[in-house]
Amino acid sequence: MNREAQVLERVNNPNLFNKQNGITVTAAGDGKAQGVLEVSPSSMNPHGMVHGGCLYTLADTVAGSAVAASCGGPCVTVSGTLEFLRPATGATIHCEASAKKLGSTICTMQVELTNQNHKVVATGTFIFMLIQPKA
Repeated sequence: MNREAQVLERVNNPNLFNKQNGITVTAAGDGKAQGVLEVSPSSMNPHGMVHGGCLYTLADTVAGSAVAASCGGPCVTVSGTLEFLRPATGATIHCEASAKKLGSTICTMQVELTNQNHKVVATGTFIFMLIQPKA
């Protein structure tokens, strides 16, 4: 099984936090990843929009999957920022992550979240530390 398939199998495990919250990573590798949040009533804030915590979890999960698939192993989030640009509404929210830098220990990812109408709802930067640094 190749690295992308291993990461997708692990991160999309139905017993994990992200899957329980409607998040599926659809592709990961070569410094990139994609994923989707299937919006449900439990994704919503009291104002009828997707909760910012759901968006952050989507971005963190997708970006971390890109790092794990691209750098050959597990990683942990060091920090993350997310700029909320417009209310997130609709049935799905999509996330694309791309590498700004894939280092031997620290990796920096850029994320963009869009609604089902392809409007950008948030952007951000996430930094990860590889558990087993690259040689």
